[in-house]
Amino acid sequence: MQGSDSAPPGSLIVIGNFDGVHRGHQALFADAITESQRRKLRPVALTFAPHPALALGRTPPSTLTVMARKVELIQRVSPSLEVAVATFDRRFSEQTPEDFARAVLVEQLGAAVVVVGNNFRFGSNRAGDLETLALLGERHGFEARSHALVGDDEGPWSSTRIRALLAAGDLDEASRLLSRPHMLSGVVVRGDQRGRTIGFPTCNLAEVAEALPPFGVYATLVDRLSSDGKATALARGVMNLGVRPTVKGPSAPPTVEVHLLDHDEDLYGATLRVHLISRLRPEKRFSGIDELRAQIATDAEAARRTLAPLSPLPAAGDAWR
Repeated sequence: MQGSDSAPPGSLIVIGNFDGVHRGHQALFADAITESQRRKLRPVALTFAPHPALALGRTPPSTLTVMARKVELIQRVSPSLEVAVATFDRRFSEQTPEDFARAVLVEQLGAAVVVVGNNFRFGSNRAGDLETLALLGERHGFEARSHALVGDDEGPWSSTRIRALLAAGDLDEASRLLSRPHMLSGVVVRGDQRGRTIGFPTCNLAEVAEALPPFGVYATLVDRLSSDGKATALARGVMNLGVRPTVKGPSAPPTVEVHLLDHDEDLYGATLRVHLISRLRPEKRFSGIDELRAQIATDAEAARRTLAPLSPLPAAGDAWR
């Protein structure tokens, strides 16, 4: 398990998938930090990779945050919050509740307090629940309890709710629940270079794992990731997500392309993070290249106006968000 080498006893562990590290998760982590300081315990967030659904032969929900970003955002709440990542494979899924409590929580992570959601299930065939965990805690010397959901008038803040908002194209509300814009990440690959021929070169992103919003054109902030995983603000940008119907036709596979404003650099092979600030318009088919070029220029200017007031956040270091 990553993040748990030579773990001393005495930890307060919060368990979850924590996809999105949204406002509900952030409140949970803040409470965990406060209690761990009061009780002189190590705060630990235990999460899983890949998503447990894969090991169980089910289709996982769309991803809000890949693991590296998830760890970064958890530790942004507090650098003292240790993140332990358990590999959730078939063998892990076949542990009994007793084995999980003893081997993972006690022996590897030194559990003194374990905090889970009300619907937490664990062990082979999801045999264990909160009551099981509490009984195992009595046996192995740790407290077990659930955490209350937090939210607003529309309901709890949840990853499921945020996925639905993104699918509906409601970036503003998704950003409010996340406490930051939704982000896509990918590796720059060589495309057909058509954008360069019309004066708007783009970075074509492959290996994008995060949930996609509806097809359209978006104002974005773009970070570059170094080989050691450090993000640095690169440029403002305008992104097209879709099938490019003017040049490819509606049956083409969707692509993620970002035109960087006031920035021209060979970025092939680089990993970029693209923060979605606002949707400028839906994708549409134009009569030809000239009309497309004119619309891209209009989109670029709209993106400039939207993004001009924004600057990198101190909490993000040298990155935009």
